[in-house]
Amino acid sequence: MIENALKGSSDFEALETLVRETALHIGAEILETMINSDRSDCQPTCIHPDGTLMKYAGRREKTFVTVMGDITLLRAYYTDENGRGTFPRDEKLGLDKDSLSDGVKRMVGHTASVLSFKESSLMIENLAALHVGIKQVERAAENLGEEISQNEKTVVENGTPCSKTMYLGIDGTGCPMRKEETEGRKGKQPDGSAKTREVKLAVTFSADSRDKNGKPARDEGSVTYNAATLSAATGDLNKNISDFACRVERETQRRGFDKAKRQVIIGDGAIWIWNIAGELFPDAVQIIDLYHAKGTISQAAKEIFGVESDIGKQWGKERRDDLEAGRIDTILDKLKPFLKKCAEADSCRKYLLKNRERLRYPLFRRMGLCTSSGIVESGCRHVIGARVKQSGMHWTVRGANEIIALRCNKLSGRFDDFMAGRKKSCLE
Repeated sequence: MIENALKGSSDFEALETLVRETALHIGAEILETMINSDRSDCQPTCIHPDGTLMKYAGRREKTFVTVMGDITLLRAYYTDENGRGTFPRDEKLGLDKDSLSDGVKRMVGHTASVLSFKESSLMIENLAALHVGIKQVERAAENLGEEISQNEKTVVENGTPCSKTMYLGIDGTGCPMRKEETEGRKGKQPDGSAKTREVKLAVTFSADSRDKNGKPARDEGSVTYNAATLSAATGDLNKNISDFACRVERETQRRGFDKAKRQVIIGDGAIWIWNIAGELFPDAVQIIDLYHAKGTISQAAKEIFGVESDIGKQWGKERRDDLEAGRIDTILDKLKPFLKKCAEADSCRKYLLKNRERLRYPLFRRMGLCTSSGIVESGCRHVIGARVKQSGMHWTVRGANEIIALRCNKLSGRFDDFMAGRKKSCLE
């Protein structure tokens, strides 16, 4: 076959595939033999991590998927007086939660953070010649996400700010949920019910760079994401901050945002965003994302004049120009004739009055601040929507949070460090 391939009379792809499969098969056999010949895990007793004395009960076999293919391992099995069992070697090799090696779990992490579980399974099979079933991918991805979520709560190293000016963007977007997860919740459906739960996103970055027009632009590699379906509410008598505010606080500590000389928070008009900003960083500069503010004015123009109205389009453009120029009073005056007959006009007026201090764009530009990087807005679409809002997807809160944690970790450039940390904990 090799001779035919060199002469061009055979399919070289078939040849290289055959050689790879042969090499992987040999490697899998060597790995299996090496591990099974080592009986150092076979002792009369062992101590369970919780301190319980366990007795040796023989060796049990199980098949695992590794980067070289399937291998069947014989592992020492221990039980306590209540019949509870454990395989110390599985824990040491990181095989205790499923039947996948760390190398295959890494593949799952890379694929399932981007693709559906089905597409991830196909991708791994096509590129690595490994059969990892859809349910295996789902379980492994969710297990990784769960570990990442636990680390997010417990591993909080105080970071150093990468710039004198650090930005924190906060936003939220709906995640399609299974019916039982939205039962009894108010929503936007015609009957008042909900089909989604809000995923809240925190984006931390710096923006010392400038684009071709000289405007502030996010610095390459500075963006990290942290998101979950968590409450942002606290009771009036509750002195503790909300669950999501706690998450924001931990993330900003990791990034050194809390130590930055100048802190900037960007968001839309949602009250919960500015409540968190006031609770955690009362001295930060607060900015309504210019993109969102312009969208609010555009929506008012459409409601006042009609979607296809040329007059409305011109009116909207002029009001957006007023917004950028800081002429809030002008916009308010132009809205007055429509307040009684158009609810959207009145809503826009209230929006401008409530957020006036956050709409001082001429001042923000003079300060050299980023006012509409698109990072926060695109974060909801790219980080959250692109993964959990694919066609036909409906999630449990737990499942969504686990996959979102995995995706945020991956897109923030933290996945390799996370996997390295897993190996270290297994060896300790």
